[in-house]
Amino acid sequence: MQSITVLGATGSIGESTLDVLAQHADKYSVFALTGHRQLDKLAAQCLQHNAQYAVVNDKASAEKLRALLGDLQSTTEVLFGVESLCEVARCEQVDMVMAAIVGAAGLLPTLAAVDAGKKVLLANKESLVMAGGLFMQAVKTSGATLLPIDSEHNAIFQCLPEGNSNGQQSGVKKIILSASGGPFRTWTLEQMKSATPEQACAHPNWDMGNKISVDSASMMNKGLELIEAKWLFNTEPQHIDILVHPQSVIHSLVHYIDGSVLAQLGNPDMRTPIAHGLAWPQRITSNVPDLDLGEIAQLNFESPDTERFPCLQLAYDVATTGGDAPAVLNAANEVAVQAFLNRRIGFTEIAQVVENTLSGFVFSEPQSLEAVQDADVRARAVSSDLIKRLES
Repeated sequence: MQSITVLGATGSIGESTLDVLAQHADKYSVFALTGHRQLDKLAAQCLQHNAQYAVVNDKASAEKLRALLGDLQSTTEVLFGVESLCEVARCEQVDMVMAAIVGAAGLLPTLAAVDAGKKVLLANKESLVMAGGLFMQAVKTSGATLLPIDSEHNAIFQCLPEGNSNGQQSGVKKIILSASGGPFRTWTLEQMKSATPEQACAHPNWDMGNKISVDSASMMNKGLELIEAKWLFNTEPQHIDILVHPQSVIHSLVHYIDGSVLAQLGNPDMRTPIAHGLAWPQRITSNVPDLDLGEIAQLNFESPDTERFPCLQLAYDVATTGGDAPAVLNAANEVAVQAFLNRRIGFTEIAQVVENTLSGFVFSEPQSLEAVQDADVRARAVSSDLIKRLES
């Protein structure tokens, strides 16, 4: 029986994780669940999975959750704050941690799990985008097991030589990250200028939260995944390609120097990579329907268009620049996406805010987590000011 903490339990990854765990209650027990705004859902999850702890952001949310759990007669203890998030991630009773908090908020608790030497199932790509060098050094120092859960990175992990998934890859020529193209794959720039949040969040293949859905629509999500892949697989941006694949059946590919290309295929359902990470190096069922290639009949591919999707080019540039540039990119994007969701700026202005934020910085290699956080704070201030100017 392995004990697990799910960071970000109420999001789409968290829900899928709990679904897989429920199928294998003889193998896994839930130690702690964390959430942000969806307190009713978190309370129901705590009751269903008999969680020992629940963690929320602040005292007011904790009081509301305690009242909900009291009505349900749950024995779950409620905590709040960043330090409590970190504590349930590094606690001695925990064997593995699903790191599924969206955005920069996931960095500290994910690092806490790494520093404690846990088996970390990484769905929070921003941890590596913001602090890749420091994060991977912490993995090496602590001896933590880091398993990628993003469908693309999990696919690459499965296609790489066994035992060589975090280091120089013998015989690997390049990595190809597949991209669905999102809901605006065939839209013109002019059409995207008037895109609504509802349209941006209507992903054709995946069921995701609003922030990730908007990132997919702008292709920033693929750019962040490129930076994540750079660190996970110890490779350079010039050895990582993006390939648009609308069906989302081939999740990513690895090219070898002998001409071989290995790909991992499956239905677009996050329970597959989650089940892989939970059971690795073994396999367990996920309840995902079998892939029927005969029914699909055709798989399509195309190159990405960085003129229509400039966020992807910005991410490529930042991945090459390195240092704290990715942290600035991520912070500016988070602020811009939220402004778009709040209807303060247009969809195409997301890239404009990110580019203008980046242009105002002189980048350097962060020597500490505090330096990363400082870059994040400064970038948020700059991008917030740019958004105010766009509104005026």
